[in-house]
Amino acid sequence: MSLENELKVLIIEGLKVEDVQPAELKDDEPLFGEGLGLDSLDAVELVLLLKKQYQVDIKNIEEARAAFSSINTLAEYVRTHRDGS
Repeated sequence: MSLENELKVLIIEGLKVEDVQPAELKDDEPLFGEGLGLDSLDAVELVLLLKKQYQVDIKNIEEARAAFSSINTLAEYVRTHRDGS
């Protein structure tokens, strides 16, 4: 399974997003606001899920805002920051 698909499953299952299947999420669709509709509490939970699943630590709001733009940006962030990079 690609990292993008893993992240879709993680978001949907970990954040308990209802009525959305991983295949329905577009890789470039916004995760917050008008896209998937996640909110600031979801962002906090997502930071914790990423740390647990991928050992990726998002340290500040600027990093989170850039990483959480879409599945594509999140996957790129995980790829470049996992394993302590």
